[in-house]
Amino acid sequence: MLKTRIIPCVLLKNSQLVKSIEFKDYRTIGHLTSTVRIYNARNVDELIILDIDASKNSQIDFDSLKDLAKECFMPLTIGGGIRSIEDIQKILNLGADKISINSKALKEPHFITQAANRFGSQCIVCSIDVKRKNNKFHIYDRGNLLDIDPLELALNYEKLGAGEILLTSVDFEGKAQGYDLELLKIFQNKLKIPLIINGGLGKPHDGVKALNCGADALAGAYIFHFSQYTPKDIKDELAQNGFFVRII
Repeated sequence: MLKTRIIPCVLLKNSQLVKSIEFKDYRTIGHLTSTVRIYNARNVDELIILDIDASKNSQIDFDSLKDLAKECFMPLTIGGGIRSIEDIQKILNLGADKISINSKALKEPHFITQAANRFGSQCIVCSIDVKRKNNKFHIYDRGNLLDIDPLELALNYEKLGAGEILLTSVDFEGKAQGYDLELLKIFQNKLKIPLIINGGLGKPHDGVKALNCGADALAGAYIFHFSQYTPKDIKDELAQNGFFVRII
């Protein structure tokens, strides 16, 4: 049985790592290299870095990503602003293990297939951001709500060659009040590829609830920096509830 992964998912902005609340109100976590060193020492399983400056039609910060990758001794996923196969190649050459694509996948779904054929599906993470309006889930893309069903989108991404889905609830993101279980239940037992849930992890038992609702891996930011809980606390809680985790 695969082990459940605990994954910090943080944002790169102005060469600093930050977290947000509902994709706004950014709060600095710390300098790139010092923060990554902390993650190395705290037994997290992977790291996801999303370059939000690059996502807003500016250039990918390859220099900062290069510094980050040099310090990272865990599997690393990098996303934000990826627009071409060449961008993916550059990011992987820096030392990343996977890339995350969001807006590019929405605009050009077959880019997923091109990337998967070139680099392998295991390398391609498709990020899906979801926000509620009028009691309905919509795809959230850079401030816009799209009338696209999140599950249908994820299933299409899987068909096109994605290796994982990173699912973020914008409404719950940064609030540390637990994951959006209603959203998760829509996906339960529907995908053949791993589903990483992001947005809302505030205490270890939130992870148990999410896994029971169909998540395969847990991503978060607030809990790793602004709470008393450690990654070990999360893993201990999961292990006590029958989930397999990597403990050193």
